[in-house]
Amino acid sequence: MTNEAPPRESLFEAPPIAEQERMVEAILFAAADPVTVKMLEDRMPHGCDAAEALAHLRKRYEGRGVRVVRVGDAWAMRTAPDLGFLMSREVVETRKLSRAAIETLAIIAYHQPVTRAEIEEIRGVSVSRGTVDLLIEMGWIRFGRRKMTPGRPVTFVVTQAFLDHFGLESARDLPGLSELRAAGLLESRPLDGAPLSGEGDVDAEEAADAGQSELFED
Repeated sequence: MTNEAPPRESLFEAPPIAEQERMVEAILFAAADPVTVKMLEDRMPHGCDAAEALAHLRKRYEGRGVRVVRVGDAWAMRTAPDLGFLMSREVVETRKLSRAAIETLAIIAYHQPVTRAEIEEIRGVSVSRGTVDLLIEMGWIRFGRRKMTPGRPVTFVVTQAFLDHFGLESARDLPGLSELRAAGLLESRPLDGAPLSGEGDVDAEEAADAGQSELFED
């Protein structure tokens, strides 16, 4: 018969859940970017349950002017969607993306992870480096894993900043292609691999992207 040692108690007692909730609220409020549960736990005292505190905080903010929303695998405090019109004066539109950039971004969002060759196959035209560089500088796309195919080409995926900008929890929440066309973001043609016709002088359009990408700062 063996004598089992009594369970060791933590040297530090976790704060009450209400206090943990306040900590999560303070971190999210001050954070410039969405924060993951792991990041919350790293900042909070030993023994805290960031996930549980976050769940309590989300419930407390239901129906309020500010909400706790999920952005990819992270969390942030954002204005309630129905009150977005109140912030309209604070929004400054720097410039509109070219058609080439919009189509490239849409293809990446709906087909990620996708290679440059696959983007060109879907669009039916070549994709200039300027267009890709512009989207990367804006922080809306990034390099993904290399594909396990000959040459191991790099892939592109949308970023957390892209999801946050459009108020999406994940890429699965993207609007349907018909909605994008209705909003004027895409022309009335499929993104299912069929070549896009009527592009005109694509090289000139995408060359403009390369020149205007310098207008964006990180």
